[in-house]
Amino acid sequence: MSATASAEITGAVLSVPAATPAEAAAHYAARLAFEADVSDVHADLASGAPGIVVVDTRSDAAWDQGRIPGALHLPTARIAELAPQLIDPALTVVTYCWGPGCNGATRAALAFARLGYRVKEMLGGFEYWAREGFAYDTATGTEQRPVDDLTAPRSGISCAC
Repeated sequence: MSATASAEITGAVLSVPAATPAEAAAHYAARLAFEADVSDVHADLASGAPGIVVVDTRSDAAWDQGRIPGALHLPTARIAELAPQLIDPALTVVTYCWGPGCNGATRAALAFARLGYRVKEMLGGFEYWAREGFAYDTATGTEQRPVDDLTAPRSGISCAC
């Protein structure tokens, strides 16, 4: 293939040039300031790491169906009313909703930020908590599903990414 022919080929990935390394570092550092993943939230809750409160922002019916052990139930519509009474402003709030197809955790994070809280959204939501094989509470007790090997190693041990 001639140099001219290869110069004419444009791939989809590079049809928009990649950011500079400095721009990329700033972007990814910013994303991590706004997001936490299910495995990290689980690890912090399991170890008792201080400084966070996990908030389930879904309806009562969703809460009864399954929730992260230790989470506080505060539906998004009630955050402005109840958060100042229930959550220490010194804590970082970690919001979650159903899963990646739902932006409820994003809406809740915005509500907390507008109240002056530091906040992160838990990526994957309750769906990925359950799919990664972590135990969850329901209205009738504790349940746990097998690890979905499309989301985590079957061993249940963190992927250490």
